[in-house]
This record gives sequence, structure tokens and C-alpha cells, in this order.
Amino acid sequence: MPEPRFADLGLPPILVQALRRAGLATAFPIQAAVIPDILDGRDVLGRAATGSGKTLAFGLPMLVRLRRGVSAPGKPRGLILAPTRELAVQIERALDDPAVALGLRLGTAVGGVPIKRQTDRLARGVDLLVATPGRVTDLIAQGAVALDAVRVVTVDEADHMAELGFLDQVTALLDRVPADSQHLLFSATLDEAVDTLVQRYLREPVEHAIDKAETTGAQPDSAMSHHVLRIRKTDKRKLATEIAARRGRTLLFVRTQYGADKLARQLRESGVPAVLLHGGRAQNQRSRALAAFADGSAPVLVATDVAARGIHVDDISLVVHVDPPADPKDYLHRAGRTARAGATGTVVTLVTDEDRDAFAALLDRAGITFTESRVHPGDRELVALTGARPPSGRPVPDPAAPPVDDTPHPRDTPGNRRRNTRPHTGFPRRRNRSAN
Repeated sequence: MPEPRFADLGLPPILVQALRRAGLATAFPIQAAVIPDILDGRDVLGRAATGSGKTLAFGLPMLVRLRRGVSAPGKPRGLILAPTRELAVQIERALDDPAVALGLRLGTAVGGVPIKRQTDRLARGVDLLVATPGRVTDLIAQGAVALDAVRVVTVDEADHMAELGFLDQVTALLDRVPADSQHLLFSATLDEAVDTLVQRYLREPVEHAIDKAETTGAQPDSAMSHHVLRIRKTDKRKLATEIAARRGRTLLFVRTQYGADKLARQLRESGVPAVLLHGGRAQNQRSRALAAFADGSAPVLVATDVAARGIHVDDISLVVHVDPPADPKDYLHRAGRTARAGATGTVVTLVTDEDRDAFAALLDRAGITFTESRVHPGDRELVALTGARPPSGRPVPDPAAPPVDDTPHPRDTPGNRRRNTRPHTGFPRRRNRSAN
């Protein structure tokens, strides 16, 4: 059966041409399934695995629905709610060119950046606002934005919203959206908390569910392989370093912010250009880390579960659970950073003997088929599976460090240097007799 094309889904030619210029001609299954229904004005409930292409699935028809009309200052006509600032920025980036093609204005409202910048943007007028619940709530409290003009709203990663405790904020925001607006809800899983949103806000929704096999167009095992590596606890850091020194883009997950800080530092000291991402980092630090990881200047990203959702960087060929996750959902969302949108990838987990049985039970609950091996640093099997190799041992700087301003201060230029910058006290300098 031929792959569906965006040109056949009812999108306007100008948008199809913009997608074609970006190298996008055929649609993924979730896109082919939901775009026609959203264009028809139906409420949609979408369940799709991470990496399925759902951002364009809801984003493109939203833009088309907003194509005719003008948004007043502070009154967007479209709203996308995302659980994390990284996901919100990713959504804006994915929809930026299509919005420009249709003459629409995008804006983001996320925490970690000055709110004044966002209020100024809203005051100039935004057609589609991509926001985290907390920040848009703050903007409403300041009178910078109102939701009474919203005609179509999407809640993305609804299950993650529930996990983060955002459902009360989400419902408070949806209560401000006109009841006759079009409501779209996307989630990787549908549990009781998500069902509450469905029952309360979606009117006769069309439901589409796309599993991982449909997403990739192949059998799951051929797209992503899962491996449990049984190790000695004392070998853990050395193994993680050898794996991180491989060729290729690698994502390492650890449980705590302290552990992430320590591992990233140890990797750089060993010669591996690694960057860091966790909830304790400032937004500019997180942005620089993701940029370095995406452009290849840092082939290794060390992260906590903050990166398990909403981070889409192409060509992540290996995901490593340095610390095994505590929940099946966490495993699936971490693993979903590789083998995205038809690519293949490998997922390995470092497990000590005392953790082995509990972790095997977790994988069973997640429905994961895995292979198991016992490895030590330098093993041929480890090299064959992950591409592990010894690091150079030469320390490298942090690729995400802020740029250094090397511009000399005027007083430090030749002819302006002062011989002694020590303030003059009026008293002679006393010799340190004890040194003699």
C-alpha cells in the first residue's frame, strides 16, 4: 500500500509546498489518520507512541483552521498546552515554517525565561500560542493573555501532564476556552486521569490509536532492540564512560540531578564531550546543551527523566539507562528517544545482580522483549553491541559553556595599562619578615 502524501490529506497547496521544501512529502500513520478529521472540525483523541510525528499531526491542521482570521493583541485563536518547556519549544520550531507559509504568527509562553519578553510578544498579537500550563496561568493573572478567543486547543502529552501534577492547571485553563471550541488531546497512554479530560472536554471525539509498529512501518524488534547488561557495581562508571566514548549520538539517563552532574563532569574529564540536562539547570543552560547535542558538537547528552519526553533530536542511535528507571512508563519514554519515525536504535540498561529480578519484572510489565548479557569493561560483546571504546583521557571543555567575551577592556589595551592597580594607602609596604 503506497504511503499517504500530505497533498492527499486536504492541506492547502501552499502548505504542501512548504513541507516539500523541508523534505516532507509523505505522512506518517498518525498524521494521515488525524489531519482530515481535524480539518473537518472534529474533536480528536489521539494515542500514539513517542516519535510518531504527532506534532505535525495536530499542528498542521490547527494552522489551517486558523488561516482565515486575525488575532487581537493578547487573544490567541489557537492554544497548544505542553508539559515541559523543551517540548513547547520543539513544537514551535516544528511549526514555524508552516506558520510562515500561511502568514500566521506563533508565540511561546514557558517558564525559565523572562516573562516580560512573552508579554511583549503577546501584545503584538499571536495566532497560535504554545505554552506550559504554569506560565500561561501566570500570564492570565497579569492580564497579558485571555483565552476567550481560542477556537482550537490541543493538550499534548496528556499522560505526562497528569504525572507532573498539572491536571488542575490544565482543567482551569480549558474552562477558560469557549465550550464550542475544537478540542484535541494527544497522549502516549490513556489512563484514568487522562480519561477525565476526555469525558469533560471532548465532544464525540474521533479516536485514533497508532502503535510503535505502525509508526515505524516495521516490526518493533527491527526498529528498536533492548538489552540488559549485567554488571558489577564497581564497573558501572567505567562501562558508562566506554560506552559514551563510542561514535554516534548517545543519550545517557541517570536517576538524580547530582548523579547527572557527576557523570557529565567525569565524562569530560575522560575526554568525552558531554552536555547535561536536568530540571535544576537554567533555561539558557538547557537550551545550549540541547543545541550542542543537536548540532553534534556534543555527541553525548546526560539527562534525568526531564528529557524522556519532548526532546526530539535526530539520529540518537543509542539510549543507555545508566540508572534503571523505576517505572515501566519511564522506561518506554526514555527508550522512545531512539528509533524515532522509522529509524532504528538500541536501548541498553546497566543492571547489577541485586537489581536484575526487579528490573526484569519492570520490562515484563512494559511488554519489552530483551536480550541479557554479562559484560565487563572492554568486552568484545560490549564493543559489538554498543561500539564502546576507551576514551582519550584528555579532558575536554563543556561544549555547552557560555561563550567567553575576549574583547579587551579599554584600560587593558597597550598604552593604557596601569603598572600597579593596588590602591595607594599612603603607607609604605611592610616586608614579610617571617618569609626570610
